Amino acid sequence: MTVHEQVEIELKFDVDAGQPIPDLTRLPGVTTTTGPIVEHLDATYFDTENLDLADHAVTLRRRTGGHDEGWHLKRPGTERGRTERQVPLDAAGDGAHAVPADLIEPVRVHLRSRSVAPVAAINTRRQITEARDSDGTLLAVLCADLVTARSLLPGGTGQVWSEWEFELVADLDEDDAVELLDSAEALLRSAGATTASSASKLARAIGSTPGHRENRQLPPKPTALELVVTELARHRDQLVAWDPAVRADADDAVHQMRVATRRLRSVLKAFPGVLDGPEPQRLGEEFKELAAILGVARDAEVQAERYRDLLEDENPSAALESALIEAQNQRYHRGWKAAVAAMNSDRYFTLLDAIDALLVDPTPGENAQAPARAALREAVKSSRKSVLKAQKKLTRYDEGTPEWTEQLHAVRKKAKRLRYVAEAGASLRGSRHSDEARTAKRIQAALGDANDAAISREVLAVAAGSIGVDPADAFVLGRLDAREQAEHDRALKRYADVAGDL
Repeated sequence: MTVHEQVEIELKFDVDAGQPIPDLTRLPGVTTTTGPIVEHLDATYFDTENLDLADHAVTLRRRTGGHDEGWHLKRPGTERGRTERQVPLDAAGDGAHAVPADLIEPVRVHLRSRSVAPVAAINTRRQITEARDSDGTLLAVLCADLVTARSLLPGGTGQVWSEWEFELVADLDEDDAVELLDSAEALLRSAGATTASSASKLARAIGSTPGHRENRQLPPKPTALELVVTELARHRDQLVAWDPAVRADADDAVHQMRVATRRLRSVLKAFPGVLDGPEPQRLGEEFKELAAILGVARDAEVQAERYRDLLEDENPSAALESALIEAQNQRYHRGWKAAVAAMNSDRYFTLLDAIDALLVDPTPGENAQAPARAALREAVKSSRKSVLKAQKKLTRYDEGTPEWTEQLHAVRKKAKRLRYVAEAGASLRGSRHSDEARTAKRIQAALGDANDAAISREVLAVAAGSIGVDPADAFVLGRLDAREQAEHDRALKRYADVAGDL
């Protein structure tokens, strides 16, 4: 199947019907125009009955007519524009309402187990004017649209309006793109264009959707409940944002989604009495399990990158490279497939629905109305004491023993939790816990480096037994093991230097 994806960068305006377009050669870099090219577009838009896609500024449509007819999925993308994915009309198989899987997968985090159906039918008479430079390169197009829309929702009505869309086509550098867009906006407004009343044709056809995913901002004197809900919403949004990237196997996506799950669990656990009932603990355990599933792929990803760096200045055999790098790549791929399978499960979708429900209607606990700053101060104090207690326990064991190693892991995990809790104060202006967050991060990083080096040495030992006794490879493995031992010792020294700063 042919899947095409691009970033759509455009300006959108309302205009009076029949408003003549201005001379686009007045724009920087534009020397000629062609057109108008007339197209007739018929589009059916799809969503769930709760408008979950529209709630996230996502549009899914099947469009016939025009130069790019097919199935289109538009999602919020970069700061410059939206991401648009296209597949052919026949990609869905039987029936005009069978949505292609390549368009469902990137928005599965919004759809979950819910099905989609037509929600609007929009007909557009489009006149396209092309703006070209002196070499004939197409820079941008201005689409003058006469839109006839009909909502297919219960009680929906029809509307007719006119609009202009100015879209960049050429891959310009950022400065040139900004200059062209700014000039186009000024030119089109001077010709009678006004700010678009809706972000998209679909939004105007069906009306705005209130949703529950708006940016939450704390009031001047927030309560503990307001702080917790705000922080949970922030990390929930990060998890949802990284979900499609994990499914697409994008770089660093597994790591970032795992961090979001851990932050969610930290907030749920760190503020006792703010949320009532068993739900916070249950959700915390579910996020812990999700983080563990993602951790398999993440750990393999870290090790594969580590061995690529370690072997860069060595002369390993193909067998050694395979035993170190390819084996971790295969482990990553298995872990990634398991993660995606989990992310397509009813359990995962139920977890997402549950955190959404909690954010919409949280059950206040006995400490819900406490001042947010006081609640944060107690949460940081408690997490800090937990780290100190774990550090004190560490001193009871001899260095290098299994008990010492296990307790070192405990210190690292508790330091990470302290960091996440202290960083929850970022939404509180003037928070005084940045020092604790920085110290906890340094502890976490040092112990994380020591742990990675220790795990690496174990992998090297296994590799030594799996590739035979080739003298050259044995020499390389010995050098790598020595380097990892040195890195482990340096990391522990960094920890010792910062351990007392709490």
